[in-house]
Amino acid sequence: MKLSKTIKAIACAGAALALAATLGACSSNADSSSAGSDANSTDAVELSGNVSTNGSTSMEKVIGSLGEAFMAANPGVTITYDATGSGTGIESASNGSCDLGLASRDLKSEETGLTSITIALDGIAVVVNADCGVDNLTLDQVSKIFTGEITNWSEVGGADLEISCIGREAGSGTRDGFESITGTKDSCVLDQELTSTGAVLTAVSSSPNAIGYASLSAVESADGIKALTIDGVACSEETVLDGTYSIQRPFNIVISENAQLSPQAQAFVDFATSPEAADLIRGAGAVPLA
Repeated sequence: MKLSKTIKAIACAGAALALAATLGACSSNADSSSAGSDANSTDAVELSGNVSTNGSTSMEKVIGSLGEAFMAANPGVTITYDATGSGTGIESASNGSCDLGLASRDLKSEETGLTSITIALDGIAVVVNADCGVDNLTLDQVSKIFTGEITNWSEVGGADLEISCIGREAGSGTRDGFESITGTKDSCVLDQELTSTGAVLTAVSSSPNAIGYASLSAVESADGIKALTIDGVACSEETVLDGTYSIQRPFNIVISENAQLSPQAQAFVDFATSPEAADLIRGAGAVPLA
């Protein structure tokens, strides 16, 4: 899926013009590294060209929102997005097949020669069917459910129903983050392994005995499900940012250490990590760092 093909025109011209001033400064900053021009210089070269991004499906809304705003302020730039999963995004950054990799997890020790830049945080919500009688689980109970030690909702205060665990496919950043945090890596017992966040939410909403996990940004707009509190703490922007919600992960841009970014790619990274991007990130359902 190409971002450039799916983005619609921004309805509010005023917002685009306001962003143009900010992003214009980002563009100037990117050019200043080679031309020595001031961020507000009228001599800055106008940005043009393509910026290809590839990776995490969970980052789609964030990259979509940032890309839409950036292209509105820099009409000569086209940003594309391929939703392939974090593992593929990291590999694409490493082998140079994209400008910017996208990963909803930290780099592993064996993933060398890469730089990871965190642009936002994301809570991974534990979700159940809206009619499930359970509202809270401990992190230990979540671990035991997904490893098959707890198999019936009655064991955690719910109805006498066998629990059906639903998760993401191998290589998914959401799955890697969830399993790493819950201590269930390589030991999850899943009834279904699905290839997208949307598929997980649909499966949980249609199964009264199901439990799954998904990005906070996706859960907030989903029907037929509810997010459980974990150890009494709800998954929200506030609890993710202050660290009290335990199941959370970073949204990262991944860059090869052996490649020099194009001016337009560098300008996009500068914008994505600037305070001016915070409202766009928040509007996309993730938690900005600034």
